[in-house]
Amino acid sequence: MVEPDRILRIRTVLQRTGLTRSTLYRKIQDGSFPRQLQISVHGAGWRESAINRWIADPAGYGRDPARVLESIDAR
Repeated sequence: MVEPDRILRIRTVLQRTGLTRSTLYRKIQDGSFPRQLQISVHGAGWRESAINRWIADPAGYGRDPARVLESIDAR
C-alpha cells in the first residue's frame, strides 16, 4: 500500500536537507530545489517525496526537465 505524500514545513525541510533558509530559497530560484506548495493564505510546505528525491541526488535535481515541470505544476 502506498503511503500518502506528507507536506513538510520549512523547519523540517531545513533539518532534513542541512540547508540554510537563504540557500534554500536561492536554490528554488535557480531551479535546483523543489518549489513549495501554498497550503493556506500564510502557509507553504513541500511534498515529502520531492524532498526525498532532492536528498537522493542534490546535484542532479535541476538537470532533469521532468522535475522542473513537476515543480512548475505544483504552484
